[in-house]
Amino acid sequence: MSNTVKIKNALISVYYKDKLESLIQTLNKQGVNIYSTGGTQKFINDLGINVIAVEDLTSYPSILGGRVKTLHPKVFGGILNRRDNEGDKQQIAEYEIPEIDLVIVDLYPFEETLQDKTSTEADIIEKIDIGGISLIRAAAKNFNDVVIISSKQDYSTLNDMLIAQNGETTLAQRKAFAKNAFNVSSHYDAAIFNYFNSNANEPIFKQSIQQHSVLRYGENPHQKGIFYGDLDALFTKLNGKELSYNNLVDVDAAVALIDEFTEPTFAILKHTNACGIASAAHLFDAWNKALACDPVSAFGGVLICNGEVDTPTATEISNLFFEVLIAPSYSAQAIEILSAKKNRIILLRKETPLPLKQFKTLLNGVIEQDKDNTVEGIDLMKTVTHATPNQNELHDLHFANKVVKHTKSNTIVFVKNSQLMASGVGQTSRVDSLRQAIIKADSFGFSLKGAVMASDAFFPFPDCVELAAEAGITAVLQPGGSIKDQDSINMANQKGLAMVLTGVRHFKH
Repeated sequence: MSNTVKIKNALISVYYKDKLESLIQTLNKQGVNIYSTGGTQKFINDLGINVIAVEDLTSYPSILGGRVKTLHPKVFGGILNRRDNEGDKQQIAEYEIPEIDLVIVDLYPFEETLQDKTSTEADIIEKIDIGGISLIRAAAKNFNDVVIISSKQDYSTLNDMLIAQNGETTLAQRKAFAKNAFNVSSHYDAAIFNYFNSNANEPIFKQSIQQHSVLRYGENPHQKGIFYGDLDALFTKLNGKELSYNNLVDVDAAVALIDEFTEPTFAILKHTNACGIASAAHLFDAWNKALACDPVSAFGGVLICNGEVDTPTATEISNLFFEVLIAPSYSAQAIEILSAKKNRIILLRKETPLPLKQFKTLLNGVIEQDKDNTVEGIDLMKTVTHATPNQNELHDLHFANKVVKHTKSNTIVFVKNSQLMASGVGQTSRVDSLRQAIIKADSFGFSLKGAVMASDAFFPFPDCVELAAEAGITAVLQPGGSIKDQDSINMANQKGLAMVLTGVRHFKH
C-alpha cells in the first residue's frame, strides 16, 4: 500500500472553532467532503461551504441532549476500516459507509470547568467527553489510513501540509498526529481520574503535565534538564536570562519559605537553604537585616520577599550580585534599577495556589507525600522547664521554627529579634550542626546572648543544650519524642534555659 493517503472525506466536530476557518477553506478547495454536527456544522455553513450532517449519514438524530451524536457504526466504520483488508472493503461497500480519511475533533473543556469555582458537580460531569474521546482514539489507532487532529494547535500544521502536498499526507505525518492525539486523550483521562480520586486517598500515582521548558542543562552542564509545568501561571519574568535547573530548585524552596510569613520579610537562599532571613516593620529594613546574616553566602543567591520592592530597597539590592529576585510587586523605578544588568532574573509572583502534594523519582519509582504545611504556633509550644520563655522569645522561637522547617536536616537555627543569626545545615549529627551555627554566628560578629534556638528533630543527648547555653542561647524549641528527652530538659534546667516542645518533627531531606 502506498505511504501517502489522499484526503477525500473529513469528519469535523469541535468545541472551539477559532483557528479553524483557514483549514476548512483549504479542504473545500481540494474537494474534500465534510461531515459535521451541531455548532460546527453551522460554523461551516456560515462560511458558505457545503457540509453533510452526520445525522444524514447515520439516519439517526442527535439524542439525549447532544450526548449521542457520532456514536454509530457508519461513523466508526468509516474511520476504523482498513483500506488494504478485503473483508473491510466488502463490508464498507455493503453498508454504504464512506471512508473517513480525516478526523478533526477536540474535547469538552473538562479541566477548565473544574477550575471554574462556580461549577457544580453536574457541570463538571457533563464536560466528560464520550463521543469526542472515542473518535480521537479510533482515528489515532487507524493512523495507517487516517489523519487525526485533536487540538487547534495542529490546525495550521495540517493546513500547510495539505497545501504543500496537494491534499496528501505521509505515514510518518499521520503517526505523528496520532502521537499527539494519544497525548491529548491520556492527559484528559488523567484529569478525570484525579478528579474522582481527589478525596479517595487511593494509592494510585497518575500525573500528566502538558507544558514543558527545555533548560540549558540540569544540575551540571553534562546533564540534560527539562521543567514540566507552566511557569507563566506563577511568575511574570520582568528581566534576565532563562531560569536554570538549579534556579528552579532554589525558587521552589524560596516560595515555600516566604509563604510562612505575613509580616514584611526578606529571605536570601543558597542551595535551597536560607543564608539570610529577617522580618521588620519595613521591607527595606528586612532586606538589610537579611543580608547581614551572611553577606558572603548571599553572593549569587536567590532573593525573595513578600512586599513591594520600592526604589530605596532596589538600590540596596542592586549592590549585590544575585541570580533571581522574586516579589509580588515592584515600583516602576525599582524595575528600572534592577534591570540595569541584563542577566539578573526579576520575577513578579502571581497569586496562584500551589499543589498540596509533592513527589520525586526514586529508584525505579516515585515517592509522593503531603506537603509539610504545618508550623506549630505559640499556642502549641509546651514549656517543659522551670524557666518560661518571654513573649519576645516565643515570637523568635516561632520564627526559628518556620526557618527550621525549610532547612536541610540535620539543622539548628539561631534567631534574635526576627533575624536569622546563623544556621547549621545538613550535617550528619545535630551537635555538628550546632557547632557550625555557633562558628558562623561568631564569624559575622553576632552575639548569641539572648538568642533562641530551634531544632528540626529531638535531642538524643543533652550536649546540644549544654553548648547552646554556653553560647548565650536563652530559649530552645524542639519537637521532643526521644526516650532521653528528660536528659535535655534537665540540662536546660541546670543551665537556666527555657525549653518548649512542639510534638512535630520537620525533617527536610
